[in-house]
Amino acid sequence: MQEELFTSGRNIPNIDPSLEIWHWPISVYLFLGGLAAGLLFFASLITVLGKDKDYPAAVKYASIISPIALTLGLLALFYDLTHKFYFWRLYTTIRIESPMSWGAWVLLIITPISFLWVFSYYSEIFPKWELKFEFLNKFEKFLKDNRKNMAYAIIPLSIILGVYTGILLSAFNARPLWNNAILGPLFLVSGLSTGAATIILLAKTQKEKHLFGKIDLALIVLELGLIVHMLMGMYAGSEVQLEAMQLLVGGEFTMMFFGFVIILGLIAPAILEFLELRGFKIPVAVPAILVLIGGLVLRFVMVEAGQITRYLY
Repeated sequence: MQEELFTSGRNIPNIDPSLEIWHWPISVYLFLGGLAAGLLFFASLITVLGKDKDYPAAVKYASIISPIALTLGLLALFYDLTHKFYFWRLYTTIRIESPMSWGAWVLLIITPISFLWVFSYYSEIFPKWELKFEFLNKFEKFLKDNRKNMAYAIIPLSIILGVYTGILLSAFNARPLWNNAILGPLFLVSGLSTGAATIILLAKTQKEKHLFGKIDLALIVLELGLIVHMLMGMYAGSEVQLEAMQLLVGGEFTMMFFGFVIILGLIAPAILEFLELRGFKIPVAVPAILVLIGGLVLRFVMVEAGQITRYLY
C-alpha cells in the first residue's frame, strides 16, 4: 500500500483559512472594561470636584457595577485563554511597549481599588446591614477619609483602562481594520458614554439625569466624529484598508455597524436625549439602554470584522 502525505501552508489551524482567534469573550471583556472605566472616571471626578453629595448615583450606586464588570470581564478573558494556568507569567515582567502588558498591570491595580471604593460607601449603601467586626468599621472609616486620594489615583487609571481597550486592537498591525490610531480614543469615549448611560438609569434626581444626559449627548457627538474620522482615514488609505472599511460600509457587517451602532446606538439616543433636555417627556431609560446596546455591538463588530482582513507581506 502506498501512502502519501500532503502538507499545505493554507491549512494551518487558527491561521488559515480559520482566521478568527478572538471570539465573543474578548468583545464582552472590552465592553465591560470600558463600562467600568467610564463609571469609575465619573465617580472619581465628581468626588475630586466636591460634588459627591449632589450626584449620589454616580459616586455610590453606579460604582457598585464597576468591580462586578471588571470581575466578569476578567473571567471572560480567562475563559478565552488557551493556556489558562500560565496567565500569571504576564506579571513576571513589565513591557512598556506592549499594550497587553501595561493593560494587565492597570487591571491588577484598578480592580481592587474599585472594590475598596464601593466598600467606602458600605454604611450608606447598606444602612441596615451593620458590620459585625470592629476592624471592618475602622477600615471603612479609613477608606472614607481617603476617598478623595483614591479618586486622584482612579482618574488616570480609568482613562488608561478606557484607552487600553482600543489600543489592544490597534497594536495588531497586520489587521487593517484595527491598524489606526482612532480605536484608543474611540473606545475611551464609548466607555465614558456607556458609563454616563448607566448613571442615567440609576439616577433618582432630575438634576443628575439632566447633567449626565448632557454629558452623554456630548460624548455621542464626539464618538460619531471619531467614527467618521476613522472611516475617512481608511478610505484614503491603502487598498487593504479600503477593503477593510468596505466590511463596515457595504459589506457583511454593514447592518450591525450602521443599524445597531450608528443609528440605534448613537443617533437615536442622541435625538431622544436632546428632546428630553428640551422638555419633552422622553423615558430616559430608552436612550440609555440603546447606548449600552450600541457600545456592546461596536466591540463585537470591531473584533469580528477586524479578524477577517489582513495585510499580505
